[in-house]
Amino acid sequence: MHPLLQIRQHDSDPDQRREYAHYLARQMGPMIHALMLVATLAYGVAVVASTFVRQSPLPVLLRLAPLLPLLLVTTAARRARRPNLLSLLALSCVLLLEIGINLNSVGRLPGQPWVIPGLLLPVASSVIWLGRWDFVVAMALCGLGPMPMLLMGADGVKVFQYIVYMAIAISLSAVLRAFMADTLYEQFRLERQLREQANTDGLTGLLLRNRFLELARLALSDLRDQHRPVCMLYLDADHFKQLNDDYGHAAGDAALIALATTLRAQTRQDDLIGRIGGEEFAMLLPGLDLSQAATRAEHLRLAVHAISRPDRPLTVSIGIAESAHDQESIESLLARADLAMRQAKIGGRDRVVSSGHPA
Repeated sequence: MHPLLQIRQHDSDPDQRREYAHYLARQMGPMIHALMLVATLAYGVAVVASTFVRQSPLPVLLRLAPLLPLLLVTTAARRARRPNLLSLLALSCVLLLEIGINLNSVGRLPGQPWVIPGLLLPVASSVIWLGRWDFVVAMALCGLGPMPMLLMGADGVKVFQYIVYMAIAISLSAVLRAFMADTLYEQFRLERQLREQANTDGLTGLLLRNRFLELARLALSDLRDQHRPVCMLYLDADHFKQLNDDYGHAAGDAALIALATTLRAQTRQDDLIGRIGGEEFAMLLPGLDLSQAATRAEHLRLAVHAISRPDRPLTVSIGIAESAHDQESIESLLARADLAMRQAKIGGRDRVVSSGHPA
């Protein structure tokens, strides 16, 4: 099977699939709106122009009836930000165009062009669909839309011709969409990778200081709105300079990687963890008060003992600070946890100290 037609691995990751859908909506939203606007204007021009070419048993105002809902749908698409809403608006546009094509085909004389607009729709709209489901629904609308006028007046030969031509048009649309989807996903993957590289530490894979503080600041604001407690842990690897001096920076890097792996293994889904600098790390613990955070910190301290240095087990000193009031900044919370960590260093290292008193 061609790789473009295979199910991509990212489809099995709900979070990444959701992020990709919103990325498509942002990237393709302006193009979808522009194509819907062009289609709406083209429909209005085609109806008016047809009045000079042939007589229709339907009044021109009736044939122009889909124009108002088309304008409303197109206007709504300009403001739509949610992927599913954008897809539904685009599908509504296709449905209204199919209704208009049928209205303007009433009274068609033998030999006059027919169903050509219906054959153009699949190809013209092939690149605007954000997912598989809306593409399948759109192709079904395009394929079945002209059927009423065919069943009312066309002979068997023309129906067969229509089926062949529509099958070709839908096949071409599927190929165009596959290539467009592949290109957009590769662009999304590359941009995501670049963002991760800009926001994460290359050695440990943890958040860099600025990104950690940015996300922690947002989380702190949300937690205060929910009246939930939150604590900050500040960790520092003990005797780390001695490790680098005695055994080289490769040994130090290996210890940092192992420490980061242990920290990740101890975190919950909502926890934030970042490398603040050198051998210093910070963790934001949403929903935990000082006592609960101290218990978590003690478990973490003991888990670090499993990491072996060339000379001894690795140990860490941990400081804890609980958000004291609604006006405290994330920088202040981090500074208080840092101060508690320094008190743990002074007290003999390999211990947990809370802001103000030992935990």
